[in-house]
Amino acid sequence: MLKTTFGQSKTGETISLYSFENAKQMKMVLTDFGAILTQLWVPDKEGNLKDVVLGFDTLAEYEVNPTYFGAIIGRSCNRIENGTFKINDISYQLKKNEGENSLHSGPEGYHLRIWKVIETTDNSITFKLDSPNGDQGYPGQLTLEVTYQLTETGIKITYTGHTDQTTIFNPTNHTYFNLNGHSSGTVLEHKLELKAQKFTPVIDSSSIPTGEIIAVKDTPMDFTTAKKVGVDIDSDYDQLNFTAGYDHNYILDKNIDYFVKMVGDKTNIVMKAATNLAGVQFYTGNFIDKLLGKENKLYQNHEGLCLETQFYPNSINETNFVSPILEKDEIRIYWTTYDFSIE
Repeated sequence: MLKTTFGQSKTGETISLYSFENAKQMKMVLTDFGAILTQLWVPDKEGNLKDVVLGFDTLAEYEVNPTYFGAIIGRSCNRIENGTFKINDISYQLKKNEGENSLHSGPEGYHLRIWKVIETTDNSITFKLDSPNGDQGYPGQLTLEVTYQLTETGIKITYTGHTDQTTIFNPTNHTYFNLNGHSSGTVLEHKLELKAQKFTPVIDSSSIPTGEIIAVKDTPMDFTTAKKVGVDIDSDYDQLNFTAGYDHNYILDKNIDYFVKMVGDKTNIVMKAATNLAGVQFYTGNFIDKLLGKENKLYQNHEGLCLETQFYPNSINETNFVSPILEKDEIRIYWTTYDFSIE
């Protein structure tokens, strides 16, 4: 592990970068600002290393980070309708930062916090964040630990949550992947297989689910058989029209060894992901438009895609969705792996 200085935060703290490499020359780079994954280098079909995640070069850019590049999201990712929910018949109000809704827990998200590094090994790092009672509007003190591990084949992200009061616990990582390299153009030619027979449709452009769970079969939402990401993205289908592309929660099939397989069309890099969470938000970077990223690359729409493992959007307000509740004194562990190979 190599630790270097990333810069000074707006509040004057020294922010660091932490770099890890494995025997296959894969390299992951993280920062204690937002517990963000800033770089992930993977060898392509010719043995050349490609940085396969979108991001920024400077700390100042991550202190804004309107697209949540690489960040840990909490206390609850995705959208909560009207920013309101009830726990034990008590109502709570979050700040609204996307129209009438709360997105990724409002404007004071965990992606803008300085995390404490509590442990490092040769191939892993554990960040810790203490979120006090009332933080962002949520009940209870939440202690969240996030461990990134560089394995022989990729990365594993583990989230461990503990609370002193019943609360919501629904973290995710918001990395944008491009298996051709972060500066290579769109991901629309990537091939994607997503093992999900069902998804949760949204009401309209607010992206709040209707509460239904419907089949992907015979719709452009179906990735159960591998196809190019962009083959149906411009279909005249209300769900895609609402969100200008894919930005939907898929309900993952059970008893599967991986939930997604994606292949970079230029590099032949294969990424397979697995998780113990019930859903994944598949987002095709529909609103990246003209954002200056790493190496002065001007990112455009669809130049990266997210596979955010999580509970379903607005699940706290939908009784037929899997509950994101973390009970008092309970310890809950979620994990997601992203493994890489060559096809």
